[in-house]
Amino acid sequence: MSMLKTNYRWFIIFMVFIITMVNYVDRSAIAFAMPLLSKQFHMTPEDIGLTLGAFNIGYAIMVFIGGLMVDRWGSRKIWMITALVWSLSILSTAAAAGFAMLYTVRLILGLAEGPNFPALNRVVGDWLPGKERALALGNALVGVPLALAFGGLIVAFLANLFSWRGMFIILGALGIIWAPIWYFCFRDFPENSGKVNDAELKYIKESDKISRNSERETRRQSHASKPGMWKFLLTNPTLLSNDWAFFVFGYNLFFFMGWLPTFLNTTYHMNLSQVGSFTFLPWITAAIMLYLVGVISNRILKSTGKYRLARSHPLWITQLLGAICLLPILYYHSVGVALLSISLCVGFNMAPNTIFYAVNIDIIKERSGTAMGITDLFFAVAGLIAATLTGFIIQVSGSFQGAFILVIVLNISSVIGVILFHNPDRENSRTQVTQSKELAS
Repeated sequence: MSMLKTNYRWFIIFMVFIITMVNYVDRSAIAFAMPLLSKQFHMTPEDIGLTLGAFNIGYAIMVFIGGLMVDRWGSRKIWMITALVWSLSILSTAAAAGFAMLYTVRLILGLAEGPNFPALNRVVGDWLPGKERALALGNALVGVPLALAFGGLIVAFLANLFSWRGMFIILGALGIIWAPIWYFCFRDFPENSGKVNDAELKYIKESDKISRNSERETRRQSHASKPGMWKFLLTNPTLLSNDWAFFVFGYNLFFFMGWLPTFLNTTYHMNLSQVGSFTFLPWITAAIMLYLVGVISNRILKSTGKYRLARSHPLWITQLLGAICLLPILYYHSVGVALLSISLCVGFNMAPNTIFYAVNIDIIKERSGTAMGITDLFFAVAGLIAATLTGFIIQVSGSFQGAFILVIVLNISSVIGVILFHNPDRENSRTQVTQSKELAS
């Protein structure tokens, strides 16, 4: 009689989804509160840009290092520690008395959140079979747009009820509650978890041959050095075009996440509650599109076995549509046009989020944390540029027109790069050949 398979891996993905939502509510809360903070502390657009950009300085420093840390010490310890630190930085935001304090706590927040998505990628790579990874990534990463969709409403509600200081205290408590639960429930490798039976482990490993080695031995095997790994990570055309596309994705995300509330406040004179209601539609559109593209990518891969069809084509098509949808906002000054244009642009640009992560796992699973750290470094730099350059453009031009045009140009550059250089099938087959030679020797 065959053993019934447990499904503990999906509880782990649920835990990842929860902290992903907390992560993005925490990092975006200041953007929604910025109209209040900028008035109270007499901040200029340049000050706002520097404050928003401080997060990305810390994030850029730690995201690459965080990927190395996750691959070496595991997501269990690293995620627990960093979630506690970033939650304390959110709590500290409540004590801010001006620009300097806001800048400092945002820098610390960026440092602490750096390892977050390399940890997510590592968890999915180790806990899910190949045929479920895009779906699992979709389930986990949909927390990002959901957090941004409901974040404005949550921040507006809490700020109105408890003041903006009380709002930051409540948000900071969420990660502090999650961290010990994660440490208790999660193990870095499914073979070391008592909640995963042999049937589920065989399903995850896609093999009838499984072993329950000690965590130390499993980690040693998973972290064995690979010759030429760094050259592969830093020069591979598919990975580099994936990294650039993620840079553009990050620029879009941080531009809209950081500046959309201020754009609505200055252009259409919306208050905090109105901004929270307006920003719901773009991010809920993004959540739906992100989940659907993850499902579509998964099904294409299952039916064709072709990674370029499943990963590359959905990526460049959605980024092209994102650029096209932003064009009307350049020609029409209307709240309705802005709502539709921004909602579709944000939706299409968020849609391929699962693909960036899946490509790193597809091509170099054994170093998916480090690979995602490099990809996320591009993302962090994009966020820093989006936050500060947008502030500079607005300060000089007095409008958002130039900032929107730059977003369109960047999207087109990504589309060209993906069409020309993004070929996961080629790289995946090369990796398999290399691994076969290593096993044979």
